[in-house]
Amino acid sequence: MSRRTAAALMITRGEGRDLEVFLAQRAPELRFFGGYWAMPGGTLATEDLGDQPDDEDAGLQVCANRELFEELGLIRHSLPTTESTADALREQRRALLAHEADERRDKPPSPWADIVRGATAPAPLRALCRIETPAFAPVRYDTVFFHVPLADCTAGTKAEGAHRQPDVWPGELVRGRFWTARDALAAWRKDELLLVPPVVILLEHLAAAGDIDDFASAIDATATGYRNGRLHKVRFSPGVVLAPLRTPTLPPATTTNCYIVGHQRLWIVDPGSPDPGEQQRLLDLLDELTADGAVLEGVLLTHHHPDHVGGVQALCEARRLKAHGHPKTLDRIDAAIPRGASLEDGAQIDLGLAPDGSDGWHLTAVHTPGHDQGHLCFLESCYGAMLAGDMMSTISTIIIDPPEGHLQTYMQSLERISSLSMTTLYPAHGPAARNGQRLVQKYIRHRRQREATLLKVLRESPGTMEELVPKVYWDADPRLFPYATRSLLAGLLKLVDDGRVAERDGRWQTLPDTP
Repeated sequence: MSRRTAAALMITRGEGRDLEVFLAQRAPELRFFGGYWAMPGGTLATEDLGDQPDDEDAGLQVCANRELFEELGLIRHSLPTTESTADALREQRRALLAHEADERRDKPPSPWADIVRGATAPAPLRALCRIETPAFAPVRYDTVFFHVPLADCTAGTKAEGAHRQPDVWPGELVRGRFWTARDALAAWRKDELLLVPPVVILLEHLAAAGDIDDFASAIDATATGYRNGRLHKVRFSPGVVLAPLRTPTLPPATTTNCYIVGHQRLWIVDPGSPDPGEQQRLLDLLDELTADGAVLEGVLLTHHHPDHVGGVQALCEARRLKAHGHPKTLDRIDAAIPRGASLEDGAQIDLGLAPDGSDGWHLTAVHTPGHDQGHLCFLESCYGAMLAGDMMSTISTIIIDPPEGHLQTYMQSLERISSLSMTTLYPAHGPAARNGQRLVQKYIRHRRQREATLLKVLRESPGTMEELVPKVYWDADPRLFPYATRSLLAGLLKLVDDGRVAERDGRWQTLPDTP
């Protein structure tokens, strides 16, 4: 897991209830939130720190002003008239963007310092809040959100007659526009606008505030709560809150995602932490989500593994709830856990009204054995979100551990999921993936490629498990070989079922005429 410090720009125009915020859409092909709308910004560069490497606050101010010009062509410095013609500024911006795209380690210094040399420095930007990505993501961004009134910006100098409008050049960003917080949130709830999770939080605070000062006070208090341990309201799509809780899970994961699904009627999926402190964090979040009258309906389980059910009993007892899951899951969890109705394949769970106001909103249970015999996924009906449990992860592969795990059955379950209509896929470990079907296909390809590698290794030379692991899992960290050994066994047993491989005296080999 790595951390990156970043600056984000809340660019506003207007006042009061008419205040608008500029949002920009990220290029769909980007790995990080491709296609989502966000506030412009970027990561803190070493050059932003200049000759004061320990003054992060000053460096973030430089970063914010640089990103403002680089991404939107706006500048807050008062530049000398002779050096700020429209053509000159466009060329300087192109040079800045080219420097950003240059991935060489020995690339020349950023031209930003030259662009603003001799200019009158602007007043410091107002820092609104600082929010760090929760622990579910492999890359965590520690982001300071700065307020940038559009009236404080130009595209050069007054002598140039510069207009105060953001100018998005296609690249990392593809387009942008101003929104009121209310309109942006309404479009998000209608599934017309993808918003990155922190922006949803900021817009909700802005929509509820009387003015920018009220907003700044409220969002800073919320961000301070996050820094002190409160769970974020992380939403990649409406109606699903992702709450990563520390669990005794398998590496590289350190948390298991608990999900709270619903709007007026809330279901908690996989409250997996056995730690009382983590359980209290979840209870605090549930209190926040029910403060406006929403009702807790019960607990849903994807399967019985400890990192998914470790907090079920405590939650059920604290909030008088019952746990629901596949019959094979309910048979295997602790007898002290209060049980509700079992869920067979195709069972529907009523969610009441959707965030966009439509009725008939529900989850459908999809039986997906293979990782676990009683494994369920839950498909949400309004926005197409899929709660996938341990069928897939966005930070690693999934271990199929015999005899509970059965690779051939798991592959059949993946194929079944690939036939379902879904958008955002919510895994038990890692951030959500907007294009769920792309992730499913990636998993199917990966398993087929791993099987092809295993067959190739066996054709070259039969071997024991110990001999085969480093050859088949050549790309894995040797510290993870104990887990790779279980996955290897699952792959070998599938090939035995397929009639392509046999084991004799502890050595595995292909059978004659194996394709």
